[in-house]
Order: sequence, then structure tokens, then C-alpha cells
Amino acid sequence: MCGISGVLLGDPNATTAVEDLHESLFYLQHRGQDAAGIAVCEGGRVAQCKGVGMASKVFDEGKRATSASMPGYMGISHLRYPTAGTSSALEAQPFFVNSPYGLSMGVNGNLVNAPDLVKFLDSEARRHVNTDSDSELLLNIFAHALSETGKPRATVEDVFMSLRKVYTQCQGAFACVAMIAGFGILGFRDANGIRPLCLGSRPSDTLEGATDYFMASESVALTQLGYKNIIDILPGQAVFLKKGEPPVFNQVVEAKSYTPDLFEYLYLARSDSVMDGISVHRSRQNMGLKMAHRVRSILGEAGAKKIDIVIPVPETSNTAAATLATELQKPLSNAFVKNRYVYRTFIAPGQKARVKSVRRKLSPIASEFKDKVILIVDDSIVRGTTSREIVQMAKECEAKEIIMVSCSPEITHPHVYGIDLADPAQLLAHNRTLEEMTAHLHCDSLIFQTLEDLEAACLEAADDKSKVTGFETGVFCGRYQSPVPSDYLERSRRLWDNKKRKLSAVAGEEEPGIKIASSGTAYGPRETAYRNGV
Repeated sequence: MCGISGVLLGDPNATTAVEDLHESLFYLQHRGQDAAGIAVCEGGRVAQCKGVGMASKVFDEGKRATSASMPGYMGISHLRYPTAGTSSALEAQPFFVNSPYGLSMGVNGNLVNAPDLVKFLDSEARRHVNTDSDSELLLNIFAHALSETGKPRATVEDVFMSLRKVYTQCQGAFACVAMIAGFGILGFRDANGIRPLCLGSRPSDTLEGATDYFMASESVALTQLGYKNIIDILPGQAVFLKKGEPPVFNQVVEAKSYTPDLFEYLYLARSDSVMDGISVHRSRQNMGLKMAHRVRSILGEAGAKKIDIVIPVPETSNTAAATLATELQKPLSNAFVKNRYVYRTFIAPGQKARVKSVRRKLSPIASEFKDKVILIVDDSIVRGTTSREIVQMAKECEAKEIIMVSCSPEITHPHVYGIDLADPAQLLAHNRTLEEMTAHLHCDSLIFQTLEDLEAACLEAADDKSKVTGFETGVFCGRYQSPVPSDYLERSRRLWDNKKRKLSAVAGEEEPGIKIASSGTAYGPRETAYRNGV
């Protein structure tokens, strides 16, 4: 999971593209906190600014992202999702290659066939890859395909033709923005529509009759910047924005499905976004409604009636919890106070670090728990680290009975398309019964949403123009939308086992298990060794 955006201003003499890009990063910051970057173009010159950290740090509160320091009428930006052991400044995006044409790219997603791509780029394309990021592999596959046209200048048709080779060679999920210096901005999306990308427009402020265009991972970045007429890029589709011309769309490859990642609606996206015609806010309301029905079904009317209070784990579960409380006719209390300066805890490198992060992130209001039967609502339970610590805090506040509910089904498999979840052995639900999970969390009752209800909650929030037919649900059932090579998980285990040892040494702890690679993550020592001739 990363955040990407791209802009082409209608006035070719404009120099303020960087300002829109910089502003968009604050609306997408939740999608990536590890690194940020912007690349803009004026004439044929590309200027870049990127680094490790939040956008405010990288751009020094905007002082390093000005039209004076980075002038240009078009550009792209990227926010990188944090993954263990890959927070090198070298891997901050957008990436740039000078050949051909001065090509920059930002990627949201994950490729599962990195070894094949490394081998191709090394032995056939003769292209040097400078980092361990699979995003750089995708950029170089595209760059090589463009260079094979043999032309001093590319046409829009050349761009789309070259993209076909990207879809043929790159397996996984991706939404990308790219910039060809002096030519235009490109956006494209994987053939299953797993990772999101949308496009909007607005009248130019500086040139009458001209139109600005903006692409981003989520619609909130467009609406807050004044862009309207928002549409979603379709699976397998690309759009090219060229100076002084309307967008050119091309169905590069036939869509295999229209199945966005269900985790986007459950956890990742902002509630004020609409993605693929589905309101994130409305989908979470529906989750709460269906969860209320399930609570009644599991606990019975008598069990549901004895609940004193509904407490959400902030913030993603707030909407679902509010709807659930209303349906059960129970009071809602924001009894966990969130520290907004602590990042998402399931990505922390090490068990001790994750436990400590939970306490830093959340603190309870004791009076809301004391002597009460409480129903705690969370969006999902991954390892159970957060949930177990939350239950412990509730016990310390002398809660009478603790009912834990998850708006998602049990997470039993790795997420291979750009979200950094644990190795199966670390997942709470892996090879555990409901009774064993309940005992592990030390709660009195544990209730999960069904996959059927979760999918229905999102589909029922779709508008009449949405073409979504289903969702990527591999983390819940092990059935992924696109093929995953048989050795992919084993490769990821070897890679992350290496990095886990280093992280554990730094943290002063040992922890079994590893993480699965996510967006922009390394493709591993075996592939690096191949590239270095070992």
C-alpha cells in the first residue's frame, strides 16, 4: 500500500504543479509514512525532491516544495508504505531513469515474480537496477519496452504499446503514475483493479478555457484540491495526459476481473473517499449494521441485551461501531483515547515494539470500563497483539465482561499485493480455533464478521455506476485474484528472516516468524546475488 498522485496543469507556462502535488500528500499520508517524494517537469528538465519520513519532514513544511525551487506544469508524487528493513532513502519514490526520454514513476502495489524480472533485466535488457525495490523493476521493464521503439520521441500510441509488455511480464497488483519529460503524465492499473487509481479535472486558474487534470489513489485528494468529474481508471486500463489535449484512454489489456482489495474499504482508505464507485464511509456503516446482526445471532437476544456500552478501537472502526451501537440500542463511548503521533502498530518490527506501540497509541478512560459489560469493536485482528493489549487495558480498568468483535473475518493468509501482514504462523487465526483465539486474547467472547457479510457491506455501498463484481479476499481464504508463484512465499520468508534478525538485534529481542513483502519491498538476496553475478 502506497499513495500516488500525478498532475498536468492546463497552462503549459504554469510552474505550480508541485504545490498541488505537495498538498495531495497530506490527504494521502495514511497510505504511506516511510518516505515521500515529488518529481516535476518544466520543459524537458525534471526536478526531484524525496527522502525518508512523513511528507511534512521531507519537504520541510513545504519550504522544499515550492514553484521557485521546483517549477513545472506537470509532475508525480509518491508516499511509501513502511515495511520492515526497507526504509532506505534509495528506495524513496518516484524513481527516475534518463533512458529513454527521461522517465519517472511512482508505484502502489507489489510484484510476485521479481526473480524473473531481475533475470530478464540483467541478461536481456541490460538495464542496471539500483535498489532492491520491485517498483524499480516495473519502471525498468516499462523503460526497456519504450526503448525498443527505437524512436527519438515517443507517441501516445508507443506508450500504450509498451505498456502491454509491462502487463505481460509483471505479475501482481499495481497502480502507477509515470511522467515522460516534456511529454506527459501516464496512469495505469493492474488487470484485476486490485490497487486504486482515479482521475479528476478542474478549470485552469491561469489560462482561460484550459483544464487541469489530476490522478490519485483516493478521491479525497482530488475533491479537496477542487477537482471534479472524478472517474476510476479501470482494470487493465491506462490514461495519458498530454499538454493541451484531453485525456487519452486505452484498454491496454482485457480486464481479468474488477476486484479491488477488500482491505481498502475495511482499513486502508479514508472514510471520506469513494473508490470504484463505493463509498468507504457507507461500506463501514454497513459493516456495523451486519456486525450487529451477527452479535445478536451469536450471543442471542439476552446476551446482546446485557451489553452496557460499545467502544471502538480508533479510528478506522469508529463508523462501524457507531452503526452497531445504534442498531443494538446501546451507548457508544470513545473510551480509548488515541495518540495521533504513533503509527499503525501491526507494522512495527518486533513483538515487544508492537506491544509498546499499542500502549503509546491508545489509553483507556477507566470510568467507561469499570463494572461494565463492554463490546469492543475493531476493524480487523491480524496478529492479535493490539487486541490482546486492549483486552488487558480493559481488565486493568475493571471491566466486568469483555466482548471483542472484528469487522473483518479471520485473517488466515498473507497479503501478497502490497500490505505488510505477518507470516501465517504469526497470524492469530492461523491454525487456531475460535476457542483458542479467545483464550489467547483473554477476552470473554470473540466474534468475527463473515466474509459474505463483509463483501455484501461494500457492494451495497456501491453507486449505480460501479462496475465492481467482487473483491480481492486472499488474506481471508487463500484464493488470490492473480497467480502467485509456488515459491513466492518461501522466497519472502527467506528475505524477511534475514531482515528480522537484524531488526531483532537492534530492538534487543528475538521473535519467531517473518513478514511478507509489501509495496516497493525488496526482492531478496537470491535475486541480488544473481544480479551481482554470484
